[in-house]
Amino acid sequence: MSQRVAVVTGGASGIGRATVARLLDDGFQLAVFDLSPDPVASVLAINVDVSDATGVERATNKVIAEFGRIDVLVNNAGISGSPQATTCHETPILEWDRVFAINVRGPFLCARAALPVMIRQGTGHVITVASVAGMVAFPGRCAYTASKGAALQFAKSIAVDYAAAGIRSNAVCPGMVQTPMTQWRLDIPELRAAVEARVPLGRVAQPDEIADAIAVLASNRLSYVTGAAFVIDGGWTAL
Repeated sequence: MSQRVAVVTGGASGIGRATVARLLDDGFQLAVFDLSPDPVASVLAINVDVSDATGVERATNKVIAEFGRIDVLVNNAGISGSPQATTCHETPILEWDRVFAINVRGPFLCARAALPVMIRQGTGHVITVASVAGMVAFPGRCAYTASKGAALQFAKSIAVDYAAAGIRSNAVCPGMVQTPMTQWRLDIPELRAAVEARVPLGRVAQPDEIADAIAVLASNRLSYVTGAAFVIDGGWTAL
């Protein structure tokens, strides 16, 4: 069998960057969709906004032209929203729409573009990076919580609709992870202490720890698993 091909959205930083490195180590050919992709050797870096339908279709066609297939799509690109995106009545409509454009529309567009080639192959795996916020509400983060709940259910919907075509879909649900998106909060000692006090393991996760879970799913070692939510939160949601 030819070398397996993975597409990672938001692959230039945080969890996405760690996932790209891990999948490269595991022998995948890699394509990265990002607004600012790194020109890494052996990686097809494509500048694309995942909320732009035309751009996603064009980027996916480039991957197919380069590699001929897509075995794994990692829907990782996501945003938490600006400081204005707080409780429902305080969140500007444009900010709500921006969060949903990246966190929900993005996975939809990327899966919609990749699924036809997976169907032709008779195999494929869509891995969506959701969040424990999609399972329990994060206070004061209405748009983010709602968007991650939608992303989680989207992953389950793909699992149900495409299982007969040989395609699996799973979600990875991290708790707090130290990434550029969360660094501002973790840099404030009292905020970091408040977060870590809620985690039984007593610390936030590192991107590599989430990438490990994504890599296990991408490896096909868990071939009977689809429609699952893999919680990686140091015990946060067990409390």
